[in-house]
Amino acid sequence: MTHVRYMDRIRDYYIAQGYEKPYRWAHFEDVPFTPLKKPLAESTVTLISTSDVSIRREEGEELTAAETTVGEVYSVPWDTPLERLYSRQESFDRYATNLDDLNSYLPLTRLQEYVEAGRIGAVTSNFHNVNRGYSQKLMNDTSAPAMLEKCRDERVDIAVMTPV
Repeated sequence: MTHVRYMDRIRDYYIAQGYEKPYRWAHFEDVPFTPLKKPLAESTVTLISTSDVSIRREEGEELTAAETTVGEVYSVPWDTPLERLYSRQESFDRYATNLDDLNSYLPLTRLQEYVEAGRIGAVTSNFHNVNRGYSQKLMNDTSAPAMLEKCRDERVDIAVMTPV
């Protein structure tokens, strides 16, 4: 088995969708780095994803506006049973992968195991999702500040980010 040529597939996907220009990947000459202020074993960790994970609703229950609006950030309680969670993603390569194993793209169980083992201090009460919008401007102007506010509200020391 060979590796998935992810960048090529995304470029081809956008061209097939009719976009006039190929997707332009974010590029920064200087990447900010902040050293940890305390050891991992004393740090509070949150999980941020673009996986569009939602809680399975009862028939007739609607998703929240934040769950359906591009660029919005929404939170899901960390202690939601995994069998109640699902990804609403429709824009992934179904030939190269699937979304059956939630922990492969949203490592809730692994991070909780690290808490129990004392490797990290705690996880936040919620994990967070960003409704991806493929717009650097939207992410920089709207989504990132909203996510930062959620992290500050929950006194996050470290954010683990998983793109889907």
